[in-house]
Amino acid sequence: MERWKTREVMVGSVGVGGDNPVRIQSMTTSDTRDVRATADQVMRLADAGCEIVRVTVQGKKEAESCEAIKEDLLARGYTIPLVADIHFYPPAAMLAAQYVDKIRINPGNFVDRRASFQVFEYDDAAYALELEKIEEQFAPLVQLCKRLKRAMRIGTNHGSLSDRIMNRYGDNPRGMCESAFEFARVCRKYDYHDFVFSMKSSNPVVMIEAYRLLVDEMKKMGWNYPLHLGVTEAGEGEDGRIKSAIGIGTLLHEGLGDTVRVSLTEDPWSEIDPCKRLVRWAEKQQVLPPIVLREKVALKEGLHPQGTVLLKGESLEELEGVLKLAQKKAKDTPDCVWVEEVSEEIEPVIKDLIEAGVGILSQTPYPKALPLSKEPLDIPYVLWMQEPTSLPEKRPEWIVFQPKGSFAAQTRALVSAVKESDLPIVLAASYSCEAEDLCIHAGAEIGACLIDKLVQGICLLGIAPVDQRRQLSFNLLQAARMRTSKTEYISCPGCGRTLFDLQEVSRRIRGKTAHLPGVKIAVMGCIVNGPGEMADADFGYVGSKTGKVDLYVGKECFEKNIDFADADERLIQLIKDHGKWKEPEYHET
Repeated sequence: MERWKTREVMVGSVGVGGDNPVRIQSMTTSDTRDVRATADQVMRLADAGCEIVRVTVQGKKEAESCEAIKEDLLARGYTIPLVADIHFYPPAAMLAAQYVDKIRINPGNFVDRRASFQVFEYDDAAYALELEKIEEQFAPLVQLCKRLKRAMRIGTNHGSLSDRIMNRYGDNPRGMCESAFEFARVCRKYDYHDFVFSMKSSNPVVMIEAYRLLVDEMKKMGWNYPLHLGVTEAGEGEDGRIKSAIGIGTLLHEGLGDTVRVSLTEDPWSEIDPCKRLVRWAEKQQVLPPIVLREKVALKEGLHPQGTVLLKGESLEELEGVLKLAQKKAKDTPDCVWVEEVSEEIEPVIKDLIEAGVGILSQTPYPKALPLSKEPLDIPYVLWMQEPTSLPEKRPEWIVFQPKGSFAAQTRALVSAVKESDLPIVLAASYSCEAEDLCIHAGAEIGACLIDKLVQGICLLGIAPVDQRRQLSFNLLQAARMRTSKTEYISCPGCGRTLFDLQEVSRRIRGKTAHLPGVKIAVMGCIVNGPGEMADADFGYVGSKTGKVDLYVGKECFEKNIDFADADERLIQLIKDHGKWKEPEYHET
């Protein structure tokens, strides 16, 4: 793939941007003051294929530990670059820069106080004074990094924008970009250019929009700084991988991105395999053509207004499985089933499915089923297309598009060809890859179509079991913020700031709340991104100090310093108090 050509920035001995390959990054979860534990994690990451590792640096003790960590690594033959992660405390950056290869600063909290989400009015003169304050505190670090030849990442997080930025530009991708540009302009004023941008959010839609806007604005200004890609607080398991694949994969497919991190609430080295799979996939792709968007799309019979799941049923057993879900009114019941023909064996189940409200798409005529045809029909029908061509004169009800080439590229071409129509498109994508690749490839390819609303539904085909294809379809729609079928979780990957066993707490809360479709719960190890990222969640569980947890409703802290042992039940009570709780009846599969 031919990526957007950025300037090269050296992070230690590792080149980022320019002609270098996409680099893989991760972050330790150990206490940075524990030198041996942190060095061990860095080595394990390097052995797994990680190329750049970040460590959390809250204060001077952690910054001083970076020297010993670096020495320990070099003594054991590891030259992998280290990055110091700085929030709230600029002096730690000045000290850490003596020892590490790169400094990550968050423009939302390097100078500004933690956001209180209050409305403030700044006239131009007052705002200019705030910018002077940024330069006053940030310029010494810029000059130090320039002198020591250290790299820097100006890493905006959607969850930690300052009140000043949100009041002037908004709590949105524009605000994210402007927050970073304020710091970048200081770098450029001092002729320092060894920096990288990132625009992270737990919402892949916001993340993609922010990076696209960032690049558009950079091109206008003649800038070409490298991009580090990531979806923050993506979660764990398949959900975390799908969110990351949608966000990172869409941008890589557009030729954007020089380093990546798949942030998971798992052990750090678990992030490397999905990173590798994503980068390998991207290397085989062609850069996507420009997007053509349609003004409106009609809602048609058999389709769900928030995104349709079409399931191809191959056997009686598979159809009976769908019927059981439909009869239970499960949230993850397919909206429509595609069969080649309604044989005598499956006809009773087909009738029951129709009675239960599931649409039927059949390649052969059957009463109450919509015919699926590659040729125009004189009766209402669904057009089965495999090439991005114009529509026939006899218009179908909707389109099932099963492209032979790149799903995302071919879908963009189809939307361009039918842009004057309002016909819904269901993307049928077939995969024969191994299970570990499936959610990565589908997230990157189908997610790129869902994010921009190019398609109104999906039908996964291929060798994966039917239940896996069904569940993955719903997970893709949920990750793309189209349709909710289960509880949504926002959870950070953990770092040296984390105040409890994040993986265990996340598993425990999931086990108690997984039956609440439509509810979003954030589980955050510390306060760095907590309140901001929880603006996108209904409820939040945030480590506040050792053994204590704060509970949030939206961005408002409802209960402070709850004992860790009581926090789960207090969270459940909070959900009940706000009318979002229901007792579990059955476990949806």
